[in-house]
Amino acid sequence: MFFQIFLHFVSNLSTIAVGFLSVIVRWISVLKKYVESTRQKKAIFSKQERLPCIAPLVTTVEETPQNVSACVRGHFPQWLRGYLLRVGPGKFEFGKDKYNHWFDGMALLHQFRMEKGTVTYRSKFLQSDTYKANTVHDRIVISEFGTLAVPDPCKNVFERFLSKFEVPAITDNTNVNYVQYKGDYYLSTETNFMNKVDIKTLEKTEKLLPGMYYSKPFVTFHHINAFEDQGCVVIDLCCQDDGRSLEVYQLQNLRKVGEGLDQVYNSVGRSFPRRFVLPLHVSLNDPEGQNLSPLSYSSASAVKQADGKIWCSYENLHPEGLEDEGGIEFPQINYGQFSGRKYRFFYGCGFRHLVGDSLIKVDVVNKTLTIWREDGFYPSEPVFVPAPGTSEEDGGVILSVVITPKQNENNFLLVLDAKNFEELGRAEVPVQMPYGFHGTFVTI
Repeated sequence: MFFQIFLHFVSNLSTIAVGFLSVIVRWISVLKKYVESTRQKKAIFSKQERLPCIAPLVTTVEETPQNVSACVRGHFPQWLRGYLLRVGPGKFEFGKDKYNHWFDGMALLHQFRMEKGTVTYRSKFLQSDTYKANTVHDRIVISEFGTLAVPDPCKNVFERFLSKFEVPAITDNTNVNYVQYKGDYYLSTETNFMNKVDIKTLEKTEKLLPGMYYSKPFVTFHHINAFEDQGCVVIDLCCQDDGRSLEVYQLQNLRKVGEGLDQVYNSVGRSFPRRFVLPLHVSLNDPEGQNLSPLSYSSASAVKQADGKIWCSYENLHPEGLEDEGGIEFPQINYGQFSGRKYRFFYGCGFRHLVGDSLIKVDVVNKTLTIWREDGFYPSEPVFVPAPGTSEEDGGVILSVVITPKQNENNFLLVLDAKNFEELGRAEVPVQMPYGFHGTFVTI
């Protein structure tokens, strides 16, 4: 009896092992093709050497729940009254458990309050259910982007491996709201699907198919702006030719020093602003091989192919000098006046390091750059705040939190004139801060 049970166990184990190995072989083949294709397409840019260590910028810090008065040098405009709110990872371990990826760290909320030329700062960890559970158990109990909690909710090691490669189906359970378009009604939700319904019978009549446009493969994390013009949607994005940055931003890579850090940085493709033009009204009668974009100010094209697909080629929105700045990310515009409209300027961070090391203003019409940089300091995503009483697109200031790994220097909130990109002032805070992701300005 025992021997039969043993044979049954071995048989099941061998079946699982064969399935396990077949999955590995299949995915190795897929990954090999992807790596080879990205190597062929990856642009070559000037390499960096002797990059300074930025480990202190991705290290756990203490929260600062009480207001700390900042030392203001220069001046903050008297009209600048409100909060700069930012969020990013600030705690990377619980007990003996450590997070693997930069994106996994517990959310630390930052608040800079500006009023009548004065600035105060405070920060608190977001009291999420995850943060509370990890704190109570003094270990990581909930999985994050790049860190698997132990024990895993999967039943066994084989299912845990397989779960990494399951792409979940996107629901068409459109349960949020009705959308009226002309004489028809559609049901929508947070996914990309919509269902058309007969409001008299409450029957679904059809599921709308998303419009499909094709281009060379690319990766984007941040969208700059989009607007409609002459029957087209114009979409501006920060694009990379490969997706290795997700892998590269593991904490062990960000904390490297010397040649190891240089190798990590030089292995990643840079991000550049690109414009795509998507024609909205495509007919079966449109001729093949013709550019369907009527926009004379953009070299982006949308060409109908023999199989009916619309092939899109992008326009670069930058001059050649942006390669020397390591590309650009964290784009922001004057969203209050120009979101969804034709615009001229956007602001972002240059990346001559694994985190932003400069602030850049891009003129997408004249293809020019204006740059702010201070050696040894790393600015965050720039936030545009419009000056009262002006309708000029760049009439206002840029706010950015600038931090440094130097122990003898203070972090500070920087304010720049958005027109000429010259410094108006800085508010220094003697508090350690990690490098964060995004933020917003709220008037008070």
